[in-house]
Amino acid sequence: MLALSFPHLSTDRIARRRWGPSWRSNGRPEASPIVCSGKLNNAMRLTALDELAETLGLRKEQGVAEARAMYPALDVVDEDIAADRRLLEAIADWCDRYTPLVALDGKEGLFLDITGCAHLFGGEKALLKDILSRLFHMGLDAQGAISSSPGLSWAMSRFGQGGVVEDEETERVLMPLPIAALRLEGQTADALKKLGLKYIGDVIHAPRAPLTRRFGPELLLRLDQALGHEEEPVSPRRPIASLSSERRLVEPIGTEEQVLAITSQIAVSLKPSLEARGAGGRVFELVLFRVDGRVFRIAVGASRPLREPRLIAGLFSERLQVIYDDIDAGYGFDILRLNVLRHDPFDEAQADFEGDRQGEVSLSAFIDRVSARLGADCLQSFQLRESHVPERAVITIPAIDSLSRRRKTEQGSSLPFREERPLRLFATPEPVETVLAEVPDGPPQIFRWRRMQHQLAKSEGPERIAMEWWIDGSDAEARDYFRIEDEAGHRYWIYRRGFYGQEVDPRWFMHGVFA
Repeated sequence: MLALSFPHLSTDRIARRRWGPSWRSNGRPEASPIVCSGKLNNAMRLTALDELAETLGLRKEQGVAEARAMYPALDVVDEDIAADRRLLEAIADWCDRYTPLVALDGKEGLFLDITGCAHLFGGEKALLKDILSRLFHMGLDAQGAISSSPGLSWAMSRFGQGGVVEDEETERVLMPLPIAALRLEGQTADALKKLGLKYIGDVIHAPRAPLTRRFGPELLLRLDQALGHEEEPVSPRRPIASLSSERRLVEPIGTEEQVLAITSQIAVSLKPSLEARGAGGRVFELVLFRVDGRVFRIAVGASRPLREPRLIAGLFSERLQVIYDDIDAGYGFDILRLNVLRHDPFDEAQADFEGDRQGEVSLSAFIDRVSARLGADCLQSFQLRESHVPERAVITIPAIDSLSRRRKTEQGSSLPFREERPLRLFATPEPVETVLAEVPDGPPQIFRWRRMQHQLAKSEGPERIAMEWWIDGSDAEARDYFRIEDEAGHRYWIYRRGFYGQEVDPRWFMHGVFA
C-alpha cells in the first residue's frame, strides 16, 4: 500500500497558478510567503502555509492579525476548500497510471493499492521514486511511503522518513514516531500525552487491558492496523474495471485519428480476454493520460455484449466526433487505456438462414451509434413496474438498457402485453365535462371533452383499479375504467372516480387514447 501526503497542497495550488506547474523545478521566485486564511472559532486564522512561511515560525491556526503583525509583507489568500478538493481529485486521476485502485485520504492524502503493479515500474523503490519525482516537476510537494498496511504507510508518509518499509521492520520504524501517527482522535491523543505517552514505543508493549479501559478500543485498533495485525479496507474512488488494457507511447499523440487507431489496437488485445470469459463488454471507458498530468475519460455503452474491435472502435469514433473539439490535447497523450466497466455473457448463437436476427442486430447498432453520439438518454423506452395504477405502471429508461433487458426477458418468461391499454397515456388525466351515463356502473353515453361532444357507439368495462394506500392514502377513491368508441370511430380510455349515490357526485377523466 502506497500512501501519499501533500502537506502544502493549498499553497502549491496557488503557486502553480501564479508561477506555472514547473515552479519547483525552476526555483521559487523571490516573493512573499504565501498563507491561506479561513474562519475558525469565529476568528480569521491561518489554515495553510508554504515552506517559506513555516521557516519564519508561523503555524497553523495562528491568528491572521498576529501573523501580519509579525510579517507585514505576508501574502494572505482566502482558503478555497473546493479548489483544493478538485486538485486532489486531479492528482488521483493522474495516479491511475500506476494503479486503478486509488482512494482519497482526507483533504491532503491518497492511498494507492500497488499490489501486482510495482514490477511494471522496476520495483517498489523505483515506483516511489518515479511518482515523487513526477509530482515534484508538477509543482507539488509530496511525501510517500510503501508498506504492507495502510496505517503504517500513512504514519511513515506524514511523520517518518517515507520510503519502503519491509515487514520485518514494522515495529522498529513505528516506535520512534509520535502518538499522533496512529490517526487517533484529538482527545485521545491529548490524554496520552498528558500521561507522558508521547511516542508509539511507549504503548506498543504496554499491557492492553488497562489501555482499553482508560482510552477505549480505538487506540489498540489503530495500533494493530499500523502493525498489520488488523485488516483495514480502502475503497477505491472509481469502479474497478473487470478488464483493462493500455498502451504506453514513446511519442505522444494528439489527433483524433491517432487516438482512434490506438484504441482499435487496444480493443484487439482485449478480445482474447473477453473470449476466455465467454463475455462481451457492455460499458467501455477510454482513459487518455496527457503528458502534463491531466486525464480525460470517455465512456460509451452498448445495447448488446460486444467483443469485436471494429464495433468497439466505432462507438468511440461516434463519441469523439462530438466531444473531441472540447478535449485539449495539449502536448499530446502518452498513455491510452481501455477499460471494460461492465460485461455480460456473449450470445454466440448463429443466425438462421431467414435472417430473423438481422433486424435485432441492426436496431442494436443504430441505438448504440445514436447513444454514443448524443448520450444514453437521447433514446428512451418503457419498462413495466409492479403497480396497477396506470401512470405508475411503466417508467422510461434509456433504450440502450431496454434492448438488453428485453432480450433477457425473451430468453426467460415473457412480460405480459396488455392490449387493453391505450397507445398514448396522458401524463395528467384531463377532466371530462357534461357526462350522461347509465347509473350506477354504466359507461358514459354522451360526454364533452376538449369542447367537442362525443356520442357512444361501443364500450367495454368497467375495470376497477384501486389506488395504492401506502402512497395515495387510505381514503383514495378507486377508479372504474372504460374503453369506449364514439360514432366517428375514435377510441378513448376514460374512467370514473367515485360512485353514484354518494354525497359527492363522481367525476370523469380522460386518461388516454388508442391508435
